[in-house]
Amino acid sequence: MQGRFQQIPSQPAKEFKRSTLAAGAVLWREGEVAVIHRPHYDDWSLPKGKVDPGESLPTTAHREILEETGYNVRLGKLLGKVTYPVGTRTKVVYYWIAKVLGGSFKPNKEVDELRWLPIDEALQLLSYEVDRQVLSKAAKRLAAPADTRILYVRHARAFQRHNWAGNDDVRPLDKKGRRQADMLVPMLSAYCPDAIYSALPQRCQLTAAPLAEELGMDVQVDPRLGDQGWIENMNTSKAAMREIIARGGTSVVIAQGLVIPDVIAWLSAEGTLPLDSIEAKKASVWVLSFREGELCGADYLKSPLPVK
Repeated sequence: MQGRFQQIPSQPAKEFKRSTLAAGAVLWREGEVAVIHRPHYDDWSLPKGKVDPGESLPTTAHREILEETGYNVRLGKLLGKVTYPVGTRTKVVYYWIAKVLGGSFKPNKEVDELRWLPIDEALQLLSYEVDRQVLSKAAKRLAAPADTRILYVRHARAFQRHNWAGNDDVRPLDKKGRRQADMLVPMLSAYCPDAIYSALPQRCQLTAAPLAEELGMDVQVDPRLGDQGWIENMNTSKAAMREIIARGGTSVVIAQGLVIPDVIAWLSAEGTLPLDSIEAKKASVWVLSFREGELCGADYLKSPLPVK
């Protein structure tokens, strides 16, 4: 971890070469969390599952929760990862906090029982110490939950500036960029956004378009959110972000590589979350959490492309 933000790999590092990657979550609703019983292992654990081909880790977490528990959820703060040996390999599991939005549990081949319990009772029931550690970390977050979340996305890869003779604002995505934009859809959908904003350049709007089509939402285009808006009038650009934070809920904001690190540094300086390093690779996502208008959490998703 760098600073106080969590980072998710887009491709496996050396430590993951002989690893099985998986993702799961601590499911919560008012005053309770979910613990599942797996008949194959006769244990009580947190819902999780292995990454399927073509998936990002947030996509896996959302899918596995639905398959194992029957609940549709909104992913929230990334809690981090746990590792443990499984035979000759190492299992690496990333966990999120996930709020239940709807659905109901039905016994299935993976899970034959689900219990909703207060956190202290769930801690006693869990079979494994690693799960208790994850739940203990979630308990601290749930004691003072975020009330707003912004998925701050740098636009996908576009045609190179030096190969583009026209107006830079209409420079479109290239082939890889279109794939990145498509792959952002399931990853961002796991957070169940309720608004989508974009800076003015076409490459930002084209990055937003597949998600907007999938969710049936309009994209609100605001020039203040882009690099030029930040350069021309930093105060109005800050005001645009403050307006999005103030509306609450979960918003997607598609912007550019100059403004994103500067805005996050500003939010960090004004809040209670110091950050040592702020990257913004193309098609990357910062999951920014806010409590009463102040930045209180930041997770960096380096790429929407599938984990290998």
